[in-house]
Amino acid sequence: MTTIAFIGLGNMGGGMAANLAKAGHDVAAFDISEEALGAAKAKGCRTAASGAEAVKGAEAVVTMLPAGKHVRAVYTDDVFDHAEPGTLLLDCSTIDVDTARSVADQAAAKGFAMVDAPVSGGILAAEGGTLTFMVGGTDEAFERARPILEAMGKAVIHAGDAGNGQAAKICNNMLLGATMIATCETFNLAEALGLDPQVFYDISSQASGQSWSMTSYCPVPGVGPETPADKDYAGGFQAPLMLKDLKLAMEAAEASDTRTPMGAKARALYEHFVGEGGERKDFSGIIQFLARHGGE
Repeated sequence: MTTIAFIGLGNMGGGMAANLAKAGHDVAAFDISEEALGAAKAKGCRTAASGAEAVKGAEAVVTMLPAGKHVRAVYTDDVFDHAEPGTLLLDCSTIDVDTARSVADQAAAKGFAMVDAPVSGGILAAEGGTLTFMVGGTDEAFERARPILEAMGKAVIHAGDAGNGQAAKICNNMLLGATMIATCETFNLAEALGLDPQVFYDISSQASGQSWSMTSYCPVPGVGPETPADKDYAGGFQAPLMLKDLKLAMEAAEASDTRTPMGAKARALYEHFVGEGGERKDFSGIIQFLARHGGE
């Protein structure tokens, strides 16, 4: 059993903290939401009155926060000055690469081992303990973090040095955003040409057009395995989160002078989708926006 402080109990963090408690760890949880704290307590976590209180006596600290500015604030205000020397730090937030590397450098200067370990898989995977973790940090820090991450996921992959976990995450989600748009476009075109969606799925899922967006997360209701499309695009991976990741990818592309025209178009389309009522929809709900606007 490891004593773990968990800070950030939102849609993803709540399920992750619960899985750590389920695995037998002693989890001290904190969030600014009383409702989130109550849910964590009901699922076996202890609750703390602040982040600083949560990290006291912890052997490891896990954070799951909205953006880089929140990560900087939590580690500066709550973790670095209150955690015990030698505590392992794991940030599972999705943030920009520069912030991840800067916070890791600060941690190292203060004698902490730290990894950035953003996730792939969405809310259901967070609750089911089937997330994929992309981990940046030293070999030693990765090996210390692995058993904690394995209690929350199905795959834990070392991406390299500090910040490389974030790099892998934003590259992966740029690919996902672009392929989902292409998948939605093809289903709309197939329907316009008189193809039954199920027939098109049966063909394309076994042909060269096959992709995860097609076979595991089909954007058409009633086709393929159950997805948010079958629930009016509720739940899953909300479109604003996809937009956040695409913006991070475009910032990284600009900083590294890398041309990403498909990524830029995906970001623009998700900006329009979110701005026109998609803010509470799963990212696959962009199929409806594309049908209405044709991508314009």
